[in-house]
Amino acid sequence: MATTLDFYEVLGVDRNASQKEIRQAYRKLARKCHPDVNPGDADAEQRFKEISQAYEVLSDPEKRKDYDHFGQAYQQARQQGGPQAAQDFAGFVFNQYGAGSFAEIFGDLFGGMHTGGGRARQYAAAMQPQRGPDIEHEMEVTFKEAFAGVEKTLSLRIADRCPECDGIGGTTETCPHCGGSGQVSGGPFGLRSACPQCQGSGQIVTGSCPKCGGGGEVARDRRIKVNIPAGVKAGSRVRMAGEGGRGIRNGPNGDLYLIMKMQPHEFFTREGDDIYATVPVTFVEAALGARIAVPTPDGRVNLKIPAGTKNGQRFRLKGKGFPRLKGRGRGDEYVQVEISVPKKLNAKQRKAVEQLGEVWQEDPRKDLPAGL
Repeated sequence: MATTLDFYEVLGVDRNASQKEIRQAYRKLARKCHPDVNPGDADAEQRFKEISQAYEVLSDPEKRKDYDHFGQAYQQARQQGGPQAAQDFAGFVFNQYGAGSFAEIFGDLFGGMHTGGGRARQYAAAMQPQRGPDIEHEMEVTFKEAFAGVEKTLSLRIADRCPECDGIGGTTETCPHCGGSGQVSGGPFGLRSACPQCQGSGQIVTGSCPKCGGGGEVARDRRIKVNIPAGVKAGSRVRMAGEGGRGIRNGPNGDLYLIMKMQPHEFFTREGDDIYATVPVTFVEAALGARIAVPTPDGRVNLKIPAGTKNGQRFRLKGKGFPRLKGRGRGDEYVQVEISVPKKLNAKQRKAVEQLGEVWQEDPRKDLPAGL
């Protein structure tokens, strides 16, 4: 005599459980008791059938209503269906949710089992032309090239997908296990699953590609004309459309991104779009004031040094910095003055400095503390 089942007890849920709770309980139990997880375990297989049967009824509002009304009599009537119950469940899922619903309901629960839905769609998508990968390459530019912009010819060698084998690494032939369909029969509920021999591709690799030696990649030498825009910074990315990795199955190539690396300048330093420079001045120029010529990227310009300028004081030259990339205007140049003290004086110079010391009675250290 068949064992009487209480579907609520089978799923371990309350009789007032919501559809969400019923579905969550089923997923948890099915994952634990699935035959693929417990190969050769007859008890687990029977338990899985009971779980599936309970879910078939309780997940359908109408069937659940009849079950709640007729109780054990309804359960026994369902059990008389015998082995057909599992097939009924497969049809139930299809009718309730449509093709491909196993992938949507179970996700990774059955490890790729499908009804012609999820895995088949993935395989079909994989066989379509695909865009090649983007490639990044570091490119060094001088301070002047970054400031003014430049056209350069770049020579580079990149590892690329082999055009002969499309990156597979060898010659291919139709999978003998599935006949090229990528699917095999079997599994729970009589459904089809991905072929384990070709992983659903329908093709198997049979030999080593003569061009790449089985590695799937070949070196590709490229000479590319590159327009470096004025104002690029270290880390700026210059895009070269279509110069990246080769596409798959006649798909478009990816893009090449050149990452700018800046060579240092012997005089100027850069922060953002502003540049900085240090210019020496004499003590007399700092004390009395002067107009001095200072370098800029555009050439020398006159800078007014006011009387009484201190060592390290900074002056701004507006608009003498780098062009703003993809913007308007330019940054600024900041000039820091450094008072130059002569290391050697001749007799006349020394006498003049001594006379200045006699008339210039100032103690620049008078406000310093005596100690801690």
